[in-house]
Amino acid sequence: MADPTAHYELPKPPAYGKQSIAEVLESGAASIGLPGFSNKLNLPPAQRVCVVLADGLGRSMLKAKGAHTPFIRAALAAGQGSVPTWLDAAFPTTTAASLASLGTAKEPGKHGMVGYDVLDPQLGRVVNMLGNWDADVDPTTWQPEATVFERASQHTEVVTVSLPQFADSAMTKAALRGSKFIGGGNSHARTQAAAEAMASSPNMLMYFYTNELDKAGHRDGWRSEQWEVQLEELDHTIKRLATTLPSGTTILLTGDHGMVDVPESQRIDFSAEPELIRGVRYTAGEPRMVHLYLEPELDPAAAEALLGTWRTRFGEKIWAFTRQQAITAGLFGLVEPRVIPRIGDIMIAAREELALYDTRRVRPSAMDVVGQHGSLTKAEREVPLVMFTATGNPKTSPKRSHTSKR
Repeated sequence: MADPTAHYELPKPPAYGKQSIAEVLESGAASIGLPGFSNKLNLPPAQRVCVVLADGLGRSMLKAKGAHTPFIRAALAAGQGSVPTWLDAAFPTTTAASLASLGTAKEPGKHGMVGYDVLDPQLGRVVNMLGNWDADVDPTTWQPEATVFERASQHTEVVTVSLPQFADSAMTKAALRGSKFIGGGNSHARTQAAAEAMASSPNMLMYFYTNELDKAGHRDGWRSEQWEVQLEELDHTIKRLATTLPSGTTILLTGDHGMVDVPESQRIDFSAEPELIRGVRYTAGEPRMVHLYLEPELDPAAAEALLGTWRTRFGEKIWAFTRQQAITAGLFGLVEPRVIPRIGDIMIAAREELALYDTRRVRPSAMDVVGQHGSLTKAEREVPLVMFTATGNPKTSPKRSHTSKR
């Protein structure tokens, strides 16, 4: 049995400000020549940039399944100079945190999207950061940082191409506001829309989103045939973009997180074990990165005992640490005072193929999910960055450098 007083050394924090998902859009804006942005990823100068975010695409997953991605594999083999080939996702390794970091060029401690769902200390309840956003939470107040799109739109055309249902979503308003939104129900519609939009302006910063890979991974696991089919479709989508976007457009492919397949035997209802929730008022996060919010009157000794109980129960299968330890370690980057109460007093991050549920507050179907993410493992935190140049229609090639809107 593990020693509950053992020191749990946390992994290094994401490389915020250097080589993380937060640097992608900002570097793209800088490479176009827009003022006020820093090209931290060393992107080459361009007149048009298209950032493709493949939800659920991890670096190790792409490497393991490279046989299914001939176009992407060839792009990587061609090299990309001083541009890194991988990035750190934000922490937690979940869509809300990483998309907000992409959209704001800030770490989670500043934009405040610190989990799939987290405690709103003012409302006194757990609120969702994705599809089930609480109606009582204003997205622009919750995430007040100016987005890259808002800043860039003062100087160039800025376009988002995504699924139609995300046009006015709370997540879009919180983290990705400020661009012209174009919806497409499938990958073909989105690539066509992207090509038409990109050709309409001599300068543009575009964000292109696809989520089919993530959905297949959650449902069937990333090692499944169904996931491979969607990976092949992603490769086709990227190839279509390369051949239809205006010649010379910089295309950047990245992901918001990787994924780990969790066997059914390791999907555990921790709320069924009273000692693991003793003194806990709220639970939040996701099954691989749980936030535990303690009762206000709980004394420090009891809180320390709870931490020890988790470490004894799961041993080396988890990292168990406090809010302050997470902040000190830099997992969220620099944390603004308004964000601190949104983070759990105790945090449980899975190290092995493990998922932890509170079935008092999640649907039973949640435990059917195979592919999962949220934690600090290399498989979840490292995402690819593939850069190449569109060869598209010469008629839509840039004619001259131009970085101001007309």
